Amino acid sequence: MDKVHFTRAPKAKELEQVLKNGNTIYLTKSAKQRLSDKAKKKIKDSGAELVIESARGRPIELNLQTISEIVELHKDHRTFREIEKITGISKSTAHYLIKYAERNKIKKGKKVVYL
Repeated sequence: MDKVHFTRAPKAKELEQVLKNGNTIYLTKSAKQRLSDKAKKKIKDSGAELVIESARGRPIELNLQTISEIVELHKDHRTFREIEKITGISKSTAHYLIKYAERNKIKKGKKVVYL
């Protein structure tokens, strides 16, 4: 194993075990910011390569009209099961969209839609 990916900032002891093999370390941007000074020094002294990765979720594959329709149905006090029957979108996806629509905006690629 020559690649190790951390989603959270590792402790110095965890890094010590990984760095014995001279691995490449992959970190998210926020994990790198939370690294302790001791951990940063161990990485630097070992000569291991530190790579910053951007982990993003799967994009929403619905058109904006459908998303707006789901939000409007929810505002009309429809249940998620009813929204599922009307739109054909699963209730879990509808719940996800409503949860993020409560922020009053949804990002679709580079476009921001205000609901």
